[in-house]
Amino acid sequence: MEFEHTLIAAALALAIAGQAQAAVSADEAARLGTSLTRAGAEAGASADGAIPAYQGGLTTPPAGFRSGDSMRPDPFAGEKPLLSIDGKNVDQYQDQLTATTAELARRFPTFRVDVYPTHRSVALPQSVLDNTLKNATHAQSKEGGAALDNVLPGIPFPIPKTGAEAMWNFLLRYQGVSIASEYDSWNVDAAGRASLSSTGQAHISYPIYENLSKPIGARDTYYQMKLAYSAPARRAGEAIMLRDAANPLVQRRSAWQYLPGQRRVKLAPNLAYDTPNPGTYGASTYDDVFVFNGALDRYDWTLVGKKEMYVPYNTYKLTYVTDIKPLTTPNHLAADYVRWEKHRVWVIEGTLKADARHIYHKRRFYLDEDSWVALASDQYDARGRLFRGSFAFLTQSYDKQTPDATPFMIYDLIEGTYNVNGVVGPYGGIRYIEPLSKTQWSPEALAGAGIR
Repeated sequence: MEFEHTLIAAALALAIAGQAQAAVSADEAARLGTSLTRAGAEAGASADGAIPAYQGGLTTPPAGFRSGDSMRPDPFAGEKPLLSIDGKNVDQYQDQLTATTAELARRFPTFRVDVYPTHRSVALPQSVLDNTLKNATHAQSKEGGAALDNVLPGIPFPIPKTGAEAMWNFLLRYQGVSIASEYDSWNVDAAGRASLSSTGQAHISYPIYENLSKPIGARDTYYQMKLAYSAPARRAGEAIMLRDAANPLVQRRSAWQYLPGQRRVKLAPNLAYDTPNPGTYGASTYDDVFVFNGALDRYDWTLVGKKEMYVPYNTYKLTYVTDIKPLTTPNHLAADYVRWEKHRVWVIEGTLKADARHIYHKRRFYLDEDSWVALASDQYDARGRLFRGSFAFLTQSYDKQTPDATPFMIYDLIEGTYNVNGVVGPYGGIRYIEPLSKTQWSPEALAGAGIR
């Protein structure tokens, strides 16, 4: 009898997990465009006035910007810090810092958080915001949050009720349709020596945004990336390509790899989760890319809440840096290159499921309320130690109504090393291009991209 009850309970649990999470009511959705922005952020200013009311974002290029250029001048270059946080005063501000930020301040006397005036610079296309409003009352999460249903291209859950919904907002956020850039990835060891881990040509595409009127199907690709490595010499000629679908339980990540020594393209199913990323020489995992990417199914996600925190923001000086040497200082990025601002962020916590495997037992993410970009994360190992911490560097491509967080980095707080990735400034910045053809996204085309 007890065995039968166990089977019934298990069946009910599976049924509930497969059910869709209901969308918000029309009354609650009516807040979008009033007390909330159309993207779901609080429209008003913070109580202390440090975070201003949202005024539509940055849509006018600053003086000095040349139309069509992919190097974007800093519109806030003349501003001075309002305050600085370091090891001497970090305890005063630790509740407004990520665990990684506070640890770096305590550990290194040269680490500094320079806090500048807050600018809510993010602006999104009206068509994306229109779809977001529709999603509020129609979009649903499925499979315990691991999948989506009835979603249009846009932010799926502008008023999230679960941690998984907030993470889907990050994964499906608008960041353009098709991007091409050449970039470097640099590792800095515990002695402060910087070494090039990879140089690559990247094509990143978000096919769901090619047709804004088409609902996203379970097998539809929402993100695809193709990398062709040109340096260092040991990696020159390698290439990888991967695709992520809206329901990873129905359509797992598809991935291919081209190795010049083998002269053929082969399936690469391990380019996911906690597989060490050779593009960073193992300093991070594949799902550390852009702070997080890939499927949500190995973690239980909790919506911790919203906080006002100091986070990297409007980091034009870093994003468009053309000389990497002054940036990669021992122990941490050079403080003069990182701009911090006070913003509201959603705090999301992922706890590894009992039957799942990953090197991170717990992960905490900090999502910007205006763009849904993951600005930072803290990763903990199975012993509860703070293991690694990531940051993304957000700027607004003011000529494209597109937020960008191409450069990102990760600190290893146990090894005392760090990696900074997506350094595009030396190669001309961030370029928005016409979508590549389906033929160019075929596995056969990968061999051509990797041939040297």
